Formats: sequence, C-alpha cells, structure tokens
Amino acid sequence: MLFVDMLFVMAVAISFIPILTGYCAHSRGRSFWLWFVLGWTLPLVSFFLLFALIARDELNPSRRLLAEARQILREAQEAAARTKAQK
Repeated sequence: MLFVDMLFVMAVAISFIPILTGYCAHSRGRSFWLWFVLGWTLPLVSFFLLFALIARDELNPSRRLLAEARQILREAQEAAARTKAQK
C-alpha cells in the first residue's frame, strides 16, 4: 500500500509542471494540449521555452499592440454577428 501511495504522490508532483505549462500557454492564446504534452515529454525545457515566448510577447510593444488590436477586432465581429442575428 505504501508503494501505491508513493507512486500517486510522485505522479501528482510530476504532473504539476505540465499542468502549469498548459495553463500558462492557454492563458496566452496557445494550445493547452500541445504544451501539456510538451510538459510531460520535456518538463523543464518546455516551461522555460514557454516563459521565453511569453517574455518576448510582453517585452515587444508591437506584438502587444497587435494582440490588443486582434482582441478589439474579435469583439467587434462578435458584436456585429449578435446584432445581425437579432434582426
């Protein structure tokens, strides 16, 4: 029984990085499942790679402005689709 408990604790501890990597990727508009799988296969490499990609996006003002413009365009298209559906 102790061996099974230890395996369970190790599985939970090991799955922390893939879940964290997937969540960070999803919150930045990237694929959760892709980064989750990368987190399982290359845990530390994928975490630092995602960190570098996020830092590149945040530190580059033109990328940040482009992301904001895409969000505004997406919201405008959704609003136009809602008004068109109401008519």
